[in-house]
Amino acid sequence: MAKKAKKAKKAKSAVKKTAKKTRKVSKKK
Repeated sequence: MAKKAKKAKKAKSAVKKTAKKTRKVSKKK
């Protein structure tokens, strides 16, 4: 369970990072 939670947290943070990047790109367009 602990390992799964860690993986989920990493995935969530990664999604947030990519979301921020895409948002910046869309703003430029």
